[in-house]
Amino acid sequence: MALKVLLVEDDRELRQTLRDALSVEGYEVVASGSAADAHAVLRHSMASDRPLDVLLLDLGLPDGDGGDLLRTVRAQYALPVLIISARYDDANKVTLLDAGADDYLVKPFSISELLARMRVTLRHRGTAVLASQTYYRAGALEIDLTKHAVHLAGEPVHLTPTEFKLLARLVRQAGQVVTHRQLLADVWGAEHVDQTQYLRLYMGQLRAKLEANPTEPVLLLTEPGVGYRLAE
Repeated sequence: MALKVLLVEDDRELRQTLRDALSVEGYEVVASGSAADAHAVLRHSMASDRPLDVLLLDLGLPDGDGGDLLRTVRAQYALPVLIISARYDDANKVTLLDAGADDYLVKPFSISELLARMRVTLRHRGTAVLASQTYYRAGALEIDLTKHAVHLAGEPVHLTPTEFKLLARLVRQAGQVVTHRQLLADVWGAEHVDQTQYLRLYMGQLRAKLEANPTEPVLLLTEPGVGYRLAE
């Protein structure tokens, strides 16, 4: 199941950029632009059967300081917290790390560094996360998740949002079997893990668009009784 991230960032453009990048990597992202909204998300998520796995926290929020939110989180939840901030003075960093932040990343930063810092933070908390595969090529098929692009024989292929999300989930583990439950949870949500008819319908649609012969697929393979696999 995808790891769940709460992204607290008041800059709308940066928030969307980070959300898109994390989604490509397979994270489930909940985004907030204020401290009040973040508090509400925290209360709801941590009390649910799908609690948050990591918090990305900006400091300069319109209705408060992220440092105060960090202290609240640390007092109530055992949740990894990675600070993302334009404040670069060492004293501020040390204060927040001592207050319970797991790491501190100064803006501007690259997406690749953020992802690496997240993997390290999660690994220190006992959750191993590998870098996801975001590019795939086999024969005439080319998929680039970072560009949200699919090409077949050099021509762009139009996929619906759900079709792309399902294909992206398979790309991230190309060559490996992804179970029915994993696909349903990551693409449609945990409440749909028993509704395999969704998978059959959308896998049929993907095969119709991507396979030379949809009735005899060579890329989108079925593992009977288990799940599906994108050919390595």
